Amino acid sequence: MSRIAVVVKGYPRLSETFIAQEILGLQKRGIGQLIVALRQPYDPYIHDLHRQITADVLYLPEYLKDDPKRVARARRWAERQPTYAAARALFEADLARENNIGRHRRWGQACVFAHELPEDVTWIHTHYLHTPCSVARYAAHLSGRGWSFSAHAKDIWTSPEWDLRTKLDDAAWGVTCTRTNVDHLRSLSAAPDKVELVYHGLDFSPFPAPAAPEEKRDGSGAPVRLVSVGRAVEKKGYDDLLKALARLPLGLNWQFTHIGGGELSNRLKDMAVKLGVSDRIVWRGAQPREAVIETCRRADLFILPSKLAKSGDRDGLPNVLMEAQSMGLCCLSTRVSAIPELIDDQQTGVLVEPGNPQALADALAELVGNPDRRIALGLAAAAKVRRDFSTEPGIDRLAAKFRPVL
Repeated sequence: MSRIAVVVKGYPRLSETFIAQEILGLQKRGIGQLIVALRQPYDPYIHDLHRQITADVLYLPEYLKDDPKRVARARRWAERQPTYAAARALFEADLARENNIGRHRRWGQACVFAHELPEDVTWIHTHYLHTPCSVARYAAHLSGRGWSFSAHAKDIWTSPEWDLRTKLDDAAWGVTCTRTNVDHLRSLSAAPDKVELVYHGLDFSPFPAPAAPEEKRDGSGAPVRLVSVGRAVEKKGYDDLLKALARLPLGLNWQFTHIGGGELSNRLKDMAVKLGVSDRIVWRGAQPREAVIETCRRADLFILPSKLAKSGDRDGLPNVLMEAQSMGLCCLSTRVSAIPELIDDQQTGVLVEPGNPQALADALAELVGNPDRRIALGLAAAAKVRRDFSTEPGIDRLAAKFRPVL
């Protein structure tokens, strides 16, 4: 039985449960896979999802200097292939627009990928349209395979338009996870119909069924438990959240728990100290999914204050929001990207404008002090997300697209 190669930037990664969920779902549907990763894992934990995945993993050299002999062998092999001249021309056309060390690295990685690709791999599918896609595209042409993509968030919104157009027109087909993404990518493609909407969705089996909490905390006694799960990076908006927390009424009792690593972690902790709220915040760092679920199960309100980063990076459809909602946890977020596709403001959660700490503080104060409203919004959200955002239809659709090439 033949397989597809699934290209990812790193594997396994705590922040990419949606990719692991998809790989496992395809595995259960009999789609054989080889995971190809551009770098080794660096997270301190793995999810239970990863333990269930049985696919082999091929790690490419993250930097060409890491294994020069391996890279040299692959280059010599590539130069002997009848596909070499055409594949090299694609690389050189990209290089003329973006001549940097990263572009050369992608070509070297692609040579290793194509050289070491097992014969039973008949198709290449890449997650993300930026660097993993460059490697997958060059390797596909070198090895004579067809290729497709799944586009998500940062890869779409931080890539130059010429790069996106080139890849969209070259791919056999592609999927992306939000209506906003579909509209943008179709506007750039010479064949818009090749881009299709496939929501990640969620496998609800690990998550407890929604239920009204036994204790209704309103901030007048025991602290209301606030939680957020996300990397400490600009687009998550945690600086806005800290400013909002500092603006809450002094008599309101709350505690905030953050789960996730990220480059801004230390800066956010220093900011919390300066704002005078650090004694009410617990920074837990990266945690396995089981710990995330338990923390959310005990929480009263989930907050994700997403915004557009200066680079243009933004969230797509954050899995953490779907996970929280599936458990009946009320969510407060922002009108960014596809989040309004998931949360109906004032019906299944609350949305405010991004980058507005005062609006965030006002919504927080109202929700912290009103447990009945939180519970009603959370249960309504659970009903919607469990009805409309199951992972099964999306994975069924991907399996149907892969079967003809296996």
